[in-house]
Amino acid sequence: MEKLNINTIKQLIKDGKIRWTNHLVIRLLQRNITQHDIENALLSGEIIEQYEDDYPYPSCLVYGVNLNNEILHIVCGSNGKELWIITAYYPDIVEWEKDLKTRKEIK
Repeated sequence: MEKLNINTIKQLIKDGKIRWTNHLVIRLLQRNITQHDIENALLSGEIIEQYEDDYPYPSCLVYGVNLNNEILHIVCGSNGKELWIITAYYPDIVEWEKDLKTRKEIK
């Protein structure tokens, strides 16, 4: 399958074609992230990593900002008809460079 495109992600959000799993909703509560935060971050975001061989659909990592202007990372996948939100988290400077877009190399 092919890579995801940020414009496709944004259109699926605008069309209300988002899938939220129970597992994800529990994680969001634990991390104090709302569904509106995720939508805002995806609509303002950019793709920083692509996982085109993910199963069952290609997925990607999006860098965006929540409603409080805090950086969020969101992993989402799509079959072209729906957007599946896989996980979301606040990036940790231990794993990410200062720009929070570049993964640190493991030494």
